[in-house]
Amino acid sequence: MIDVTLVNFEAEVITASLRVPVLVDVWAEWCGPCKQLGPQLELLETEYAGRFALAKLDADKVPEIAGQLSQMFGTRSIPLCVLFVQGQPVDGFVGAQPPAQLRAFLDKHVPSEGALEAEAEVDEAHALLDAGDTQAALAKMADALAADPTNDDARFDYVRLLIGTGAYEEAQALLHEPLARIPKPLRFEALSHWLGALQFVQQDDRGNWPLEQFDAQIAQNKRDFDTRFAKARVLLAEGQWTAAMDELLEIILRDKAWQDGAARKTYVAILELLTPPKPKADAGVPGKSAGGIELMGKAGAQEDEATALLNSYRRKLSMALN
Repeated sequence: MIDVTLVNFEAEVITASLRVPVLVDVWAEWCGPCKQLGPQLELLETEYAGRFALAKLDADKVPEIAGQLSQMFGTRSIPLCVLFVQGQPVDGFVGAQPPAQLRAFLDKHVPSEGALEAEAEVDEAHALLDAGDTQAALAKMADALAADPTNDDARFDYVRLLIGTGAYEEAQALLHEPLARIPKPLRFEALSHWLGALQFVQQDDRGNWPLEQFDAQIAQNKRDFDTRFAKARVLLAEGQWTAAMDELLEIILRDKAWQDGAARKTYVAILELLTPPKPKADAGVPGKSAGGIELMGKAGAQEDEATALLNSYRRKLSMALN
């Protein structure tokens, strides 16, 4: 628990809520219900063990902030509790509440124990990857998903690493659940397209063709979309992202609807694989995509260069579809 003042509100509430939800309890010494609620919140902060932080704001000592929060929630009563997440007030309540209702309120917004455990396991997995221990990283990611099967970030990272290490069957099994959702999450569809390209190279004779053989066959018939698509999948499997999109664009320009839009869907999947993730509150790694793919060939590539390249390919697709 921390006491909030005008001086520390920005750091202890706004900035702190980027890392963990912060519950601001607006109270006063003369308020009877406040004295009933306060100890319950302190017990819950201990019980939730770091899943949220409690910040106490004395309405008489910090009337400026207390007044703004009261106006925001349309009340002049206290106790007033406001929950901040990612720097924003997201929910609140007025008046003393029984413990069951307080837990229900918190559980709508704070991460579960499994989610926190999964996040910690994923962080450890990434550290192990940076250290070159791929097998240990895979084990950590499996632990993360076991701790919180609903954690799509953990599932995505795990499937991505499985694909990258050639564990295609296991990756396919883990993609089954998200791909059964309606609508399908785009990032898991993107992984499915990448996996499909890698499996194509393994299973289809054209997976062993040199690029020159594709080009020679396409030269005989510019509308040989099956060969063009096969070439694009080989390029995708090799990690030649922009070359794959260039080939797919040739199909889209000539026949947008070919094979139920297969070229467009694969093009969009590549864009998704290369789109940088939203950075965490305290860190960001420039030059890397959502799949951890080094778009520019170097981990230190400037993010604005990667973004400019992606935007140029988005524009190409938009022009082709219009």
